[in-house]
Amino acid sequence: MRKIIKNGVIVTATDMYEADVLIEGEKIAAIGRHFEEAGAEIVDAAGCYIFPGGIDPHTHLDMPFGGTVTKDDFQTGTIAAAFGGTTTIIDFCLTNKGEPLKKAIDTWHQKAKDKAVIDYGFHLMISEINDDVLEQLPNVIEEEGITSFKVFMAYKNVFQADDGTLYRTLVAAKELGALVMVHAENGDVIDYLTKKALEDGNTDPIYHALTRPPEVEGEATGRACQLTALAHSQLYVVHVSCAQAVEQIAKARDKGWNVWGETCPQYLVLDQSYLEKPDFEGAKYVWSPPLREKWHQEVLWNALKNGQLQTLGSDQCSFDFKGQKELGRGDFTKIPNGGPMIEDRVSILFSEGVKKGRITLNQFVDIVSTRSAKLFGLFPKKGTIAVGSDADLVIFDPNIERVISAKTHHMAVDYNAFEGMKVTGEPVSVLVRGEFVVRDKTFVGKPGHGQFIKRNKYGKQTVPKQGSLSI
Repeated sequence: MRKIIKNGVIVTATDMYEADVLIEGEKIAAIGRHFEEAGAEIVDAAGCYIFPGGIDPHTHLDMPFGGTVTKDDFQTGTIAAAFGGTTTIIDFCLTNKGEPLKKAIDTWHQKAKDKAVIDYGFHLMISEINDDVLEQLPNVIEEEGITSFKVFMAYKNVFQADDGTLYRTLVAAKELGALVMVHAENGDVIDYLTKKALEDGNTDPIYHALTRPPEVEGEATGRACQLTALAHSQLYVVHVSCAQAVEQIAKARDKGWNVWGETCPQYLVLDQSYLEKPDFEGAKYVWSPPLREKWHQEVLWNALKNGQLQTLGSDQCSFDFKGQKELGRGDFTKIPNGGPMIEDRVSILFSEGVKKGRITLNQFVDIVSTRSAKLFGLFPKKGTIAVGSDADLVIFDPNIERVISAKTHHMAVDYNAFEGMKVTGEPVSVLVRGEFVVRDKTFVGKPGHGQFIKRNKYGKQTVPKQGSLSI
């Protein structure tokens, strides 16, 4: 059925104007006024913004870690994402050394099959580089449509790759048209510091932060940037949490190196003191990189404003406090790393960013949607409101006030990291490829509606089918 969204204010990364949106099937057919309404479903967006659907470039759903598995899978996780205004996620596909890459990819497809309510893609973890892996990478890009690779510089003896693996991945990515992502922390130094802390009897959650100081993130970020320049390649630094890492990314970009940076909502509004909560409550806030001292927050906000950081990922990786986070009682290194962030990513950036004057509305859209679409081969199919683009749309009321709470969120996890935080602005209705997933703050979607999206190579864009634009 044709749909017409009327009376809203369209906001993209570059424009803001009043117009109606005509949807035919899965696509935006026209943008303008006075469309023929006969036979069309009319959606009134009066008093609301119409944003392109959010793109979360960093999620971990149904992921094994630390002897357990994340609480939210592709069904609960994507439902929560939709309520938060996100219509596409890119999840991380873990690999095992010595196994075919396609086996890992097929495993992740099975995790998402018949569960996702929004669209999704995959990043592929690179744990080793050898002739066999290099032979498989062209097929991963061309046939599987996976055009981004992640290398961990941390989690020694679990995920961590050495510098040679990172460098060879960068070289291969340059040749093949892929974007390399890094978790930038010096895993060797962290390994030493954590062992020393345990030897000294320091086992509480706060020592997770104290053994992963900002210097180890800054050092690893700088090293990754240097290797990227040496390889003449492209780099995306995930979950930037501190001034030291921002400084390295800014230096690299000033030199013209092809380096991009992502931060996360938790680093913008929470700080290291949360890990000191009594009765082991601090375990709720254990993730990597850790929360930093509060002063880092303003550095991150400024970096988003001035373009030194470009995107906001959730790093969704939820574990229940009871039964999962509690695995680390008496040993902070056994606390599963991660938190529940997917649902509140968009609202927090709007409330703390736009409403408080830290960023503009256009910057907000760019950060939560458009820039990720461009970097990860989704634009302009995703990430904008244009004729021919997918009808992934968020009708957003900028004036609704609410209090974030586990009692009202849609994630499966038993706590909310932002519990009690007041925010202004909330998605009211969310469409994915022209179909409502959330309507008037009620879930109306269907597990399995979400499609896997094969993505274009880094720097490549497709031209959407043209229609009419009449403002």
